Amino acid sequence: MLAHRPAFLASLLLSLVGLVVQVLIPWVLGHGALNAIMRDRSSITHYAIVLVVLAAVAAVAGYTSRRLLMTTAYAIEFDLRNLFYAHLSKMSFSYYDKVQSGQLISRANSDIRSVQAYLAYAPFILVQSSMAVLAFGLMLTVNVPLAFVAMLTVPFVYLAGARMRRVMLPVSWLIQARLAEVATIVDENVSGVRVVKAFAAEGGQLRLLARAAERLKWACVRDADLRARFTPLIQNLVQVGLVFILLLGGWLVIHDRLQVGDLLTFSLLVVMLQAPFQMLGQLIMMGQRASASAKRIYEVLDEHPTVVDRAGAVDLVSSRGEIRFESVSFAYDEGGPLVLDGFDLRLNPGDTVAVVGRAGAGKSTVGRLLTRFYDVGAGRVLVDGHDVRDLTVASLRSNIGLVLDEPFLFSASIRDNIAYGHPDADFGDVEAAARSAGAHEFIGALPDGYDTVVGERGYTLSGGQRQRIAIARALLVNPPILVLDDATSAIDVQVERQIHAGLRERLAGRTTLVIAHRLSTIGLADRVALLDRGRVIAEGTHQELMETVPFYQAVLAQVASDEEQQDRERAWERSRPDRQPGDAAARAGDSWFDGGTEPS
Repeated sequence: MLAHRPAFLASLLLSLVGLVVQVLIPWVLGHGALNAIMRDRSSITHYAIVLVVLAAVAAVAGYTSRRLLMTTAYAIEFDLRNLFYAHLSKMSFSYYDKVQSGQLISRANSDIRSVQAYLAYAPFILVQSSMAVLAFGLMLTVNVPLAFVAMLTVPFVYLAGARMRRVMLPVSWLIQARLAEVATIVDENVSGVRVVKAFAAEGGQLRLLARAAERLKWACVRDADLRARFTPLIQNLVQVGLVFILLLGGWLVIHDRLQVGDLLTFSLLVVMLQAPFQMLGQLIMMGQRASASAKRIYEVLDEHPTVVDRAGAVDLVSSRGEIRFESVSFAYDEGGPLVLDGFDLRLNPGDTVAVVGRAGAGKSTVGRLLTRFYDVGAGRVLVDGHDVRDLTVASLRSNIGLVLDEPFLFSASIRDNIAYGHPDADFGDVEAAARSAGAHEFIGALPDGYDTVVGERGYTLSGGQRQRIAIARALLVNPPILVLDDATSAIDVQVERQIHAGLRERLAGRTTLVIAHRLSTIGLADRVALLDRGRVIAEGTHQELMETVPFYQAVLAQVASDEEQQDRERAWERSRPDRQPGDAAARAGDSWFDGGTEPS
């Protein structure tokens, strides 16, 4: 708010001007009734003109103050939303491992909106509530005893408001938490809609959502019940003061101790106080909800990333591609089982090394530590002789191209997805990267070619097509180091061979770490590192390990068995009698026409 204090202070000042003018109106009416009507000392036209001028000033001040205040509130919402997202972009992967995306979405939307709504209306209501102070001061100039009688109910309003705040804060927190719970369920069901439908689990998910919605409804009804109890009390206590004014003021007028005009002024001032007191209940409700939302927002903002640039960190410039893992140990959870334990591996510039091992041996973890998605628990990971912790994160990752086994595509054109890491790339470079990744043929068969917009997460394409675009995305950046983490797992062997032919040209002179889960992927490597129980137990060429390491043969046998099972599943899928040929994109890409997989 301090960043927007000129507009904010101007809005408060204009609101105060409008407030003073509104308080003056009953005073002018009282004097007009007394001097122009009762005593006939002046023309009533004079008072009418003054009232019109005051009303115009109040209207202009009210419009301008509200416009400035709302603009400031939306600017603060803009700042807070950007701050929240910028903070999320800095958080480490370990944070996202334990937090639900629906919780973050809820806090980034509904919670920030609650804070914005409070900032938009609370200052205005507070200024309006200060009308009571001005009105009380004006009352004191007319009749001191009657002024204190008029304010007799104010302490009770304060007590009711304090009680309302105490009981509404936990309910407001509960509402926001259960809104986040509903958002989480919806987010998971939208993201996992294929799994839900595959298992015909729609009914169970609907019941799960219904239970969460029921809990949310209970909290909202509880909130409405509290408001129904306290808000009328706060709003109507001020009218009790009006009763006292009429009783005492009427007695004073009858005994000629108070003028009728003064009684009219008092009555109008008390009536004017009703609006601020009516808004006071709304202010308390909005304040407690904003307070709960702010706490939930700061729960996220107070989290600190674990992977950050050290003091004095340097940029990695013109990397040669030399990589060393020295006695690396790592566990995903502090105190948990070690995924890597004494892991040692060296890649010289230009090497292509495949890491092979059983499922759960820690192969993918090697790539995550190299890109510093996580920091090692012990040992060192070095690039060009620099500990990756002594390099800036941005420069390290800009020198490493990463292709994951589950590629993520944005809801944008294929060209934009390939050029994601290099938005200014020429179309010729985009096309060349796609050709190397074996993606150009199926892209050309799409209705709009490279301008075809893919659906959310790229699910309008098959798994193999998504992987090829992800490979092209990494190749376009032309990094000196490339990490392929089971990058062709969704592509059939026939198509994979074509991709490998294009990749070999691109991998020449580039240091490549291949996380191998398939036999065919090992063919890309010059050297193989066999991983077991978190450490390298053997190194050499594929042929050398086949001849000298029985465990290597056992690992490959298991991999081959898994591939055969996958091939049988694909064959069954292709032979289904109810199977219908896909669209042009599928026929040109990873459909059964060229041995690929069906669109998800």
